[in-house]
Amino acid sequence: MQSFALSTIFILISLSSLSIVVSSSKPLNPCNDDFLHIQAYKQMQNQTNTTQCKKLSSLQAQFAWNYHKTSHNQTQLNILIGTKLITTTGWLAWGINPDLPRMVGTRAIIAVKVPSQITPSVNTYNITKDIQLGCKLQPSGIDFMVQNMTVVDDKDVGFFSVFATLVLPQRYNVSSLNHVWQVGYCVDGLEPKMHEASLGNLDSKEILDLETGDCQNIGQHRRHMRKVHGILNIIGWGTLLPIGVIVARYFKQFPIKLDPCWYYFHYSCQVVGYILGTAGWGLGLFLGHESKYYTFHSHRVLGICIFGFTTLQVTQILAFQFKPTQEDEYRKHWNVYHHFLGYALLVMIPVNIYKGIKLLKPDNITWKWTYNGILVLLGVVVLAFEILTWAVFLYKKCCKKTVEESSPRRVEIEEDSKGQTNEGSSPRKTEVEE
Repeated sequence: MQSFALSTIFILISLSSLSIVVSSSKPLNPCNDDFLHIQAYKQMQNQTNTTQCKKLSSLQAQFAWNYHKTSHNQTQLNILIGTKLITTTGWLAWGINPDLPRMVGTRAIIAVKVPSQITPSVNTYNITKDIQLGCKLQPSGIDFMVQNMTVVDDKDVGFFSVFATLVLPQRYNVSSLNHVWQVGYCVDGLEPKMHEASLGNLDSKEILDLETGDCQNIGQHRRHMRKVHGILNIIGWGTLLPIGVIVARYFKQFPIKLDPCWYYFHYSCQVVGYILGTAGWGLGLFLGHESKYYTFHSHRVLGICIFGFTTLQVTQILAFQFKPTQEDEYRKHWNVYHHFLGYALLVMIPVNIYKGIKLLKPDNITWKWTYNGILVLLGVVVLAFEILTWAVFLYKKCCKKTVEESSPRRVEIEEDSKGQTNEGSSPRKTEVEE
């Protein structure tokens, strides 16, 4: 059974890795008509017919660019990025990172939209580690020239967009440009404040080939890993562990006794569920390490507690020497402890799975309804067995009472040999059935 679980894990991870490799280089996903009708995009097309445009993978952002080499062997890059920022307050950022596809170290252009200004402001910024930790974000110079920064808030089509011309030195490789983007809805004066800590914000980064438009989508890789993480935990901890509890409750002794088959099935469900859940938990730790600036604390803490509790439960099953025998005086205390951990897990596991599903918004509807279906199915099974348990219990109780009432009662009558009780004589006992 354990070898089967390990094979299942290997197949799931292999399929996930294959899908990641297939999706690592994706063709252009064309922009929609609203974005293509922005005046800035039309001007870019008029300048050169090599303008390319694509939908970015998150935050409903769309991106257009063209470039050419200058006489000084530099790259002049024209960019246009836009998103559906329909609120009265917010900001849009785009930038490039010479080292890695991440926010820390990015040279960014940020446009800030506030109700008190007719024209949004736009400046360049250096995104440092201190900014990620909550320090104030102020405009600053960056290590390449930026010209013609323009912000357009087109309320007719709903796009908030930024246009700029960049002159990039040789260290920025146009065949693998690390570019990132962000959207936020909170500002303090003209200072952009921290954006939401959603997975969409976390995934807003790519390695883009400006010539072909192909990209290595870092966020797409993480999305595939999250899918495997979710599938393993839903199957392992969210399905198999509850099935093991159901088997132990309803097939151990009452109402249906399947001894010793119930124990082997209970053991198999718990061990296989533990292996799959632990694999998913380990993958979740890896994802958390990869995004150390965006930690989902409650989901993480509950996951650690679930792993700890399930480890204690499975260790007791595997290590028989730790389990008291039926005759041991400590067995009842062990049972209370074992049942407490089991029922605590039945509460914690669905709560944490729903927390994880919530993080996947807006693409979490299928996950939510799938797990809803699993819980409903398990709930129907439990309800059916509870009804059966009480029916059998009441039936046996009624039968026992009926048998007791119909059985003969014996009355002892003391008589002496003459039918009278004499002083000093020992009485006889006769039994009369009534």
